[in-house]
Amino acid sequence: MRIEEVAKGEFTKMWTLFFKLVIFLFLLFVECKADFVYNGLGDAYLTFEGAAQVADNGLLSLTDQSNRYEIGHAFFSSPVQFKNNGSTVPVSFSTTFIFAISSEFGSNNLSGQGMAFVIAPQRGLPGAQSNQYLGLFNDSNNGKSTNHVLAVELDTVYNVEFDTVKGPHVGIDINGLRSVNSTSPAYSANGRSKNLSLISGEPMQVWVEYDGIDKELTVTLAPINVSKPNVPLLSWSQDLSNLFLGSMYVGFSASTQTVLTSHYILGWSFAIDGKAQPLDLSNLPQLPQPPQPPEPPQPKKKKMSLVIIVVPIICLIGLVLLVSICIYHKRRGNGNNIQGQVPEPREMVNNARALNNWPRNFSYRDLEEATKGFSEEADIGRGGFGTVYEGVLPNSRLQVAIKKVSCDARQGSKQFMAEIVSIGKLRHRNLVQLYGYCEHEGQLLLVYEFMPNLSLDKFLFPKQGSLSANLDWSKRFHIIKGVSAGLYYLHQGWEQVVIHRDIKSSNVLLDAKMNARLGDFGLAKLYDHGAGTGPTSRVVGTPGYIAPEMPQIGIPSKETDVYAFGAFLLEVACGRRPNWVVERGLGLVNWVSSCMKEDAILNAVDPRLGGEYVVQEMVLVLKLGLLCCHNDPTSRPSMFKVMQFLDGDAGEADLRALHRSDDVSDFETATRRSSSPLSSQYTASTVSAASEASPSGNREVVTY
Repeated sequence: MRIEEVAKGEFTKMWTLFFKLVIFLFLLFVECKADFVYNGLGDAYLTFEGAAQVADNGLLSLTDQSNRYEIGHAFFSSPVQFKNNGSTVPVSFSTTFIFAISSEFGSNNLSGQGMAFVIAPQRGLPGAQSNQYLGLFNDSNNGKSTNHVLAVELDTVYNVEFDTVKGPHVGIDINGLRSVNSTSPAYSANGRSKNLSLISGEPMQVWVEYDGIDKELTVTLAPINVSKPNVPLLSWSQDLSNLFLGSMYVGFSASTQTVLTSHYILGWSFAIDGKAQPLDLSNLPQLPQPPQPPEPPQPKKKKMSLVIIVVPIICLIGLVLLVSICIYHKRRGNGNNIQGQVPEPREMVNNARALNNWPRNFSYRDLEEATKGFSEEADIGRGGFGTVYEGVLPNSRLQVAIKKVSCDARQGSKQFMAEIVSIGKLRHRNLVQLYGYCEHEGQLLLVYEFMPNLSLDKFLFPKQGSLSANLDWSKRFHIIKGVSAGLYYLHQGWEQVVIHRDIKSSNVLLDAKMNARLGDFGLAKLYDHGAGTGPTSRVVGTPGYIAPEMPQIGIPSKETDVYAFGAFLLEVACGRRPNWVVERGLGLVNWVSSCMKEDAILNAVDPRLGGEYVVQEMVLVLKLGLLCCHNDPTSRPSMFKVMQFLDGDAGEADLRALHRSDDVSDFETATRRSSSPLSSQYTASTVSAASEASPSGNREVVTY
């Protein structure tokens, strides 16, 4: 009996060893020859991370529409040999996949960040961030050669930091998000190029192929019902020997930001040293269908006798109303045809509908429900020209900030349209996003992305307690860089130049991760690149942030925005408002300048930091603030130069200009020097604008 038990145990051990050997040989085979084709990914040999998952029908979703700031990774579980044993030359590879991207806003150019096909040395891409990083890299490793990452990105959002194509694009990325080659999505058919929308929600097919002999990588894109075009969308000649390690992982990555977006993969085929097998389009999983609007109720048939009675009465009433309206408009046109008069809000909305990316028109009932009837509980403070409410939209459950513009506010209608026309089309991670608007009985409402941490000045100048203690120097420097990136986008990165005209700490909002978002575009001016704005009838803004040349010339420009940004830099570093007398009868700019001339510029640092800051960064910010506030507008740096300073990429000549300490000027000095008639108008109008945008008493300021 004992002998039988021993024999049985030995047999079990041998069987287990044999089973492990079979598994090892199988994995070795998969690693050496990772050719596969998945028409639907239900049975795919994949490893998931983040929000990625496979539905019952085989549809792979990298992100869904349940959360914001999502990351999703899906990689083939076994490594793939990209170099033959003993060889330094990478092998050829070919892959094709079918994808679809849809957002909560449909196909109106609002979406998450995008997705990418990835070849990387390890699964999961540790430390990767969402937002513009597509779940591939983070702000510390982006662009480093040690990443050994090849990605083909399907980017749905233009980011001024990384992208050269202004709009959705397809790009080839090597170790970072600055594409070595990129272009707008399109495909070739019958000798002509046809554009595509990456966020149409419709499935599209991508082919990525690398020839290890010719050292050429190609990317081709087409709708699902079109055969592979003969002309690729992108091509790039490069030896990838140094990029690829011996074994790598292949898969997909996607990320979102504030817009709920789904990134889908319907099928995937991959091959080493050969062509990827074609996908069977008839066996692909179905995409989720968007909810269909309810059919309108069918009108009930009226009796003929009722029609005969009602129709003439309606016609008569309509004729009377039409005549009355014509008489009213004729009299109004004769009596009030003044040049520069503000048109009615409805007229302005109709005139602006030609704009692309037009924001959504919300119903007043939805906004009323979102804010519980605009209750005091939802009131989070006052912004320029109106009250700001926190709310949650009833259908999408999207948390928003709703700005209710006062009917009696000075130029309220002008501001309403200025904000819609400017911010409605802007897309940048450091700008507050405008979701839409509402007009109800003459009341104007704007619906913004909600910023949980409200405005920066709440931290810099808390009423009670020590909120500023939570705003250490690393956060302040991060906020400064964020605002500079947003302002650079306004000045140079968008299709038009946008002059903000009211940059200050109360207009810098903070999201849940303390990222800076520039808001309140009510005073913004737009003009084409290479052109310029004309003089304004009134100088507007907040005292202390207004450039000294404005009283004389009255023309807002990039340089006047740079001056305000310089005052903002000093405000953040010193913890003092630029429009207050700081010390020795001096305003903030002149006081910091005097500290610099005395070789004691660090005396101006906010004492609440307790000496905990990086000296080089602090000195840079203080000197850069003074340079931006230079009395001569031509000596102020562009926002591109500002970003170079902050990123440590400035040249020697720029650094010499940075260390000059002469000719800075502040608000008090400028107003004392000027005696022109416009100067007195400047003082009165700016003080009026500042007081109108600031609440009375101790109520908190929240500016959207």
